[in-house]
Amino acid sequence: MTFHPDNLPDLKGKVFIVTGGNSGIGYHTVSYLAEHGAHVYIGARSPEKATAAIANIKKTHPAAHIDLLQMDLMDLASVVATAQRFLALETALHGLVNNAGIMATPFEMTKDGHEAQWQTNYLAHWVLTEHLLPLMRSTAKTSPTPGSVRIVNISSSGHLMAAKGGIHFEELSLKESRPWARYGQSKLANILHAKTLHKNYGPGSPSAQSGEGEIWTCSVHPGIVETNLSTAVKDSGPGVASAFPLFRMLGMIYPADKGSWTSLFCVASQDMKAEQSAGYFEIHGRFGEPCWQSGAAKDWRLAEKLEDWTEEAMRKDGWIRQ
Repeated sequence: MTFHPDNLPDLKGKVFIVTGGNSGIGYHTVSYLAEHGAHVYIGARSPEKATAAIANIKKTHPAAHIDLLQMDLMDLASVVATAQRFLALETALHGLVNNAGIMATPFEMTKDGHEAQWQTNYLAHWVLTEHLLPLMRSTAKTSPTPGSVRIVNISSSGHLMAAKGGIHFEELSLKESRPWARYGQSKLANILHAKTLHKNYGPGSPSAQSGEGEIWTCSVHPGIVETNLSTAVKDSGPGVASAFPLFRMLGMIYPADKGSWTSLFCVASQDMKAEQSAGYFEIHGRFGEPCWQSGAAKDWRLAEKLEDWTEEAMRKDGWIRQ
């Protein structure tokens, strides 16, 4: 598979949301989408950083149409409010890139009662997606071309570090585990979420067969990328963190620009095919980093169990409607 962002189609008239779009992979995802004519919303916690990112992109692309959606993924009330604000602004949504995340951070519980990586990387994006799905479904229904509406979950090969069994429903905070195990569990959840979205709304789903349109979904491993996340792992303990200097020396770490290419392919390329929906992608098949999936990542029954747990928990706590 070959792909370069320069080959993206004209995206004028299309609307996208990229969470964590003010830096790293998300920043370049926003920049390329806007360069090709899309109206892009940056989901970001810091309005100052997002505003600076927008200004920087406009230095190169003065006509870029980019707006800020302030949200804090560590606060589910903020996520719901942001979704509602967006729904009041727009009548269509063609692409959602659930990109923001944290990696191998020290143990922390959010104000909502969830482990920080689990909420930031998975739960908050699940809630955001759930609130935006009705608009995305209506956009798909009125779009003449299949695949006009897509959802991309940024996962990681780090999902291979999830503890045995994949998702520990009995103790999701994994308080006594290493930071990488908690990170792996959250990134595994991103993959499983993409699978259930495909099953419910993708090609061949009951929704598509009933004429309600189809939403293509996928999960992405962007590669080992030089971002603010990769610099943060130095405090995550031995093992992976100590390997980063070696990865750099061997040229195995991509700049953030190239790290965005897989996301861009999945959310906007005309070359993506319907049969690729629900897939786990890493376009750049470099030596030493094959696109492996764990057995848990391929487990459709686990995906359904996770979806049931998440829907029940988020409904019980009032983050989605009864």
